[in-house]
Amino acid sequence: MKAMRKLRINKSVLAIILIVLALSSFGCLMVYSASFYSAEHHYGNEYFFLFKQIMGVVLGIGAMLFFTFFDYHALKRFKWWIVAISLVLLACVFIPGLGMESYGAKRWVSILGFSIQPSEIAKFALVIFCASHLSDNHDKIKTLKGLIPIFIVGGSLCLLIMLEPSMSVTMCIAFVTLFMLIIGGMSKKHTLMFSIPASLAVPALIILEPYRLKRLLAFIDPWASPQGEGFQLIQSLYSLGSGGWFGVGIFNSRQKYLFLPFAESDFILSIIGEEIGFLGLIALMALFLTLVILLIKIGLNAKDRFGALLSCGVALIIGVQTLLNIAVVTGSIPPTGLPLPFISSGGTSVMVFMAGIGICLNVLRQSSGEKNYMFKLSSFKVRKRSKN
Repeated sequence: MKAMRKLRINKSVLAIILIVLALSSFGCLMVYSASFYSAEHHYGNEYFFLFKQIMGVVLGIGAMLFFTFFDYHALKRFKWWIVAISLVLLACVFIPGLGMESYGAKRWVSILGFSIQPSEIAKFALVIFCASHLSDNHDKIKTLKGLIPIFIVGGSLCLLIMLEPSMSVTMCIAFVTLFMLIIGGMSKKHTLMFSIPASLAVPALIILEPYRLKRLLAFIDPWASPQGEGFQLIQSLYSLGSGGWFGVGIFNSRQKYLFLPFAESDFILSIIGEEIGFLGLIALMALFLTLVILLIKIGLNAKDRFGALLSCGVALIIGVQTLLNIAVVTGSIPPTGLPLPFISSGGTSVMVFMAGIGICLNVLRQSSGEKNYMFKLSSFKVRKRSKN
């Protein structure tokens, strides 16, 4: 029986590593395909974005290996330090000389010649904090007092991210936090108490910011402003529509020739759909779905509640961010910048996602001990598994 369990664990590890390497390698290929013309045009080097992406993947593999063998329980001891560092980095984007601005948004910090996107780190910092607090205070989660620390930390991170501004990352964090609270045992009363005001806050935030209102109007009718706010969505739909069932072939996209803005980052899925077609997109989404399921299974079989919540939190970030990115490029929700995990151009993004995978693999490594627990999402309880 132990041999069979060991074999099953090895297969899970192998499957996760192969999927992550496949996604990140495909990401490098598509970043080059989507960016070589614009990189040559703007920077005089067609490999500009590719080199940065390869560096991010290499560093990400190192981070994944490190966290695979770094005891995830230590993250609980450093949770406040992790949150503090995330808050400091988010605040640094507003400091002249450190913060970098692009298209009116301050989302990057320049350190020793390298650019870092603190909001990508903040997402995982919040998952670590939520997992730690929920696992240590399970009996208090059904009370309002037990939820306050999470709302304070989450609210602080979201406030700084909103000021950048980046509503897309804020929405991603909000969804992940809500789902983690539900998994962690938050009562139905508190779920409704906080979900309803949060839902009402979204249209209010859109109305308060003129650029968000313009994006909403462009989402409703992009053809009302085909050369303005509706331009990006129209070009994205052109790109996806041109791909058909089988695509026009790798490197053969036409929309990447400065027609589709941010083709290598937020809208890379449009270029992918154009080049490999609808069936190729289905295969890509199947890989993401398989990865999310495998990570949730790690959480379901974790030896403790902290490991379960960590793995489920990482799975939620990947799943929620992927769905939001798909919704944006297909015009299902108003346009907003959010990278496709492991694929979109961005060294910080690919590094922290691979680090998150390493944490999940560490949870899996430690799940074969004698004390093994099954985390039941349906009833929010933990029951001890039999050794058989």
